[in-house]
Amino acid sequence: MAKKLFVGGLSFDTTENTLKDTFSQAGTVESSVIIMDKVSGRSKGFGFVEMSTEDEAKKAIEMFNGKDIDGRNVTVNEARPMEARAPRQGGFGGGGGDRGGRNW
Repeated sequence: MAKKLFVGGLSFDTTENTLKDTFSQAGTVESSVIIMDKVSGRSKGFGFVEMSTEDEAKKAIEMFNGKDIDGRNVTVNEARPMEARAPRQGGFGGGGGDRGGRNW
């Protein structure tokens, strides 16, 4: 069963191919993705690598956690499922209203 790893602290210059090539030293890489900012199109500095087996994932964590990739020491650990977030409120926030304290 494939195992997904979180890779944080990436250089903005790191590519998905760099991740794939680097992590292939630990085993078969099923996929690699770098999370990009929707507005700027720039890397958010983290990504995910999916290794083909649990053993390869453990080996990748041992090999690369705290190690240098493209000039940055990265964090590598088991990816956790994304937690549900509260829906975002539209607009510019909660409005003003009278702050009181005045005697008109």
